Amino acid sequence: MPEDAYPRQTRTPRPLTVAYVPGVTPGKWIGRWTERHDRELVSYQCGEDTVFDELRAGEADVVFVRVPEQGFVRPADLSVIALYEERPVVAAAKDSAVAAFDELDLADLAGENLLDLRDMGSTDVGMEVVASGAGLLILPMSVAKLYSRRDVVARPLSGVPATKIAVAWLEDAQDPGIEEFVGIVRGRTANSSRQPSVQEEQKTTARQRTKERQSRSGEKPGSGGKPASKSAGRTGAKGGAAARGGTAKKGSGTKGGRTRRSR
Repeated sequence: MPEDAYPRQTRTPRPLTVAYVPGVTPGKWIGRWTERHDRELVSYQCGEDTVFDELRAGEADVVFVRVPEQGFVRPADLSVIALYEERPVVAAAKDSAVAAFDELDLADLAGENLLDLRDMGSTDVGMEVVASGAGLLILPMSVAKLYSRRDVVARPLSGVPATKIAVAWLEDAQDPGIEEFVGIVRGRTANSSRQPSVQEEQKTTARQRTKERQSRSGEKPGSGGKPASKSAGRTGAKGGAAARGGTAKKGSGTKGGRTRRSR
């Protein structure tokens, strides 16, 4: 049985894996990926202090990270693109004086007990301490919404450094799905010429058109665009004329096989 008789089995690509820190909601980007691609995408939430480790260990292909608005130094082995800024808030017990304000400045919190989230161990524990009235907690608004409680209020706070959400991946990553997903995150449309999938489709279409053109004109692949059949036809025509005694020369005095007489 010829080898071509066996059906070719294509290897299913492994899922693209995306990790994100608390407060990031990547659902809209994952939804667009699902609409455009058949490749599976897996996502999971991880801690802010381990997100880069997940990337370097190969657990995730792309990560959403939280970085300071100022003073962040990009690691040499990573590509990082900032996406949007997060607004800070102060979380306080519902019956505290903070609840009476719509917005506060850091100076308004003078004398208050400001908790350090790192000392709390987790945001859940920190919000529990806040609810007890033992102190206030400054954190991004998106995180405050994620861990919101009925006995805790959050008010926008000015005068403190803001944070940004960024997307990151390994600098030397070879998976084309990474650039494809990052393009979706950056707002590229399905038909954007900067998307790898569109570029590959354009290359495939160009190859198909070249083959069709060669088939119509009788060109041979790699012949430099010269139709082999026409070239052979011209050679054969010349050979036939020579066999008939050559081509009649212009002005030879004959017309239609009759000799002209001079007047």
